[in-house]
Amino acid sequence: MKRILCAIAAGLTVCMGAAAAAQATWPSQPIKWVVPYPPGGSTDMLARLVGNKLGERLGQTVIVENKAGAGGNIGTEYAVKQPPDGYTIVMGNIGPISINPSLYPDLPYQPQRDLIPVAMLMSVPNLLVVNQDLPVRSVRELESYIKQSSTPVGYATPGTGTSLHLAGELFATSAGVKLTHVPYRGSAPGLNDTMAGHVPMMFDNMPSALQLVKSGKLRALAITSATRSPLLPDVPTMAESGLPGYEVTGWFGVLVPTGTPPAIVDRLNKALHDILAMPEVRDQIVAMGGIISDKGPEEFRRYIAAETDKWSALVSRAQIKLQ
Repeated sequence: MKRILCAIAAGLTVCMGAAAAAQATWPSQPIKWVVPYPPGGSTDMLARLVGNKLGERLGQTVIVENKAGAGGNIGTEYAVKQPPDGYTIVMGNIGPISINPSLYPDLPYQPQRDLIPVAMLMSVPNLLVVNQDLPVRSVRELESYIKQSSTPVGYATPGTGTSLHLAGELFATSAGVKLTHVPYRGSAPGLNDTMAGHVPMMFDNMPSALQLVKSGKLRALAITSATRSPLLPDVPTMAESGLPGYEVTGWFGVLVPTGTPPAIVDRLNKALHDILAMPEVRDQIVAMGGIISDKGPEEFRRYIAAETDKWSALVSRAQIKLQ
């Protein structure tokens, strides 16, 4: 028995030594950054901006992989199922992390169980934008247009279950209007169809819609944050537009599969924190309409829990169901 116990102890020592050695040499190969949306949207833009700097800082290539579908569920599930060795990170946002657990009864992952928060990178307001030919210039005029329309009025979003989907549902219930949800596989195709007039309106994150508004390709009727943005000072908030209490803000952060060693989580968090402090990165995020966050693992974990409770209550109250 003593020999058996000694053999077990020796085996454990070898395993622990190997694990420690692996952590000490991490990263020794490229890191995969999973983005659960297609190229071109806010999530993808931020991952590529920060990913380039992260690769330089860690001395390894960071490869952004876009795995879109099901409101971010497909890419997030993929990331959850990867080995927890620090070579897979995922860009999480409000949809697949805090909203979808309430919308999808058979969600194949549980964010608070299956993922470890590393760092929240930024938060962003959303914009309510319309096609330039739509005969409305305010939220009130849009409400009247929808109510008087003889055909269903649709709104584009980057996908079912995203915060932008719920932003539209919250607008519909708050204003007492009927809207038809038109989901796309990401922001870019939805924005393109809104500009082309195939869909009259859209809720979108400010980073991906801002330049289209500034160039006159889309008209912004309102911003969904509690206050106006200095980048679009003439665009009122939804609350100012007659919908008191209306506020929807998106956020983006890095998570890793549960089981990833704490030493790797800490090193990733430090690297990301340092990158967000770089003037060139800060300037680009601010120019996109983003607000830089400094939430580390524990604060980010608490924030996710609070956001999950908030959206669960909204989904229940508004009786929002996936078709």
